[in-house]
Amino acid sequence: MNSPRAAKKPAPPLNDERLRQLALHYVGKYATTQAKLGTYLNRKVRERGWDGERSADIAMLVEQFAALGYINDAQFAEARSRSFVRRGYGERRLNEDLRASGIGQADAIPAKAHMEESVLSAAENFARRKRIGPFAQEAATPEKRNKQLNAFLRAGHSFELAKRFVYAEPGAEIGDWV
Repeated sequence: MNSPRAAKKPAPPLNDERLRQLALHYVGKYATTQAKLGTYLNRKVRERGWDGERSADIAMLVEQFAALGYINDAQFAEARSRSFVRRGYGERRLNEDLRASGIGQADAIPAKAHMEESVLSAAENFARRKRIGPFAQEAATPEKRNKQLNAFLRAGHSFELAKRFVYAEPGAEIGDWV
């Protein structure tokens, strides 16, 4: 028996105009980088095919969008840095994220500088969110401290900083031991 829904008609192959519209829709909906937009457009061309007179010039389209200000890798990186500090993630986690997003070294400099300035604030946010160290209700057992230390390390913080937070007494003032 046929389902009540008709089978979806496959999307038409892309051409220059459709590719541009697809890119505009993507950058309008998502904060993205040049590398992510290029990857997305290449995937769409592979999935839907190409119907243009000449081959798709995705690199030129991405460069146009960057020149128009639709994409700004440096702003994207700095926004990620601010978000990571708020969420309590550390420098190593930010560096991995920026690399995965295709951010170049030059565009990552302001974001990395922000993270270096805010590393203590990020660790404090992480400890508060996870109720570790000074934000805990009671002192942790050695096994729990080990788990908390590992969680800090997975969040991208240095071992020394993680150790200071994990081994702080509950209710301790942060300024006293940092």
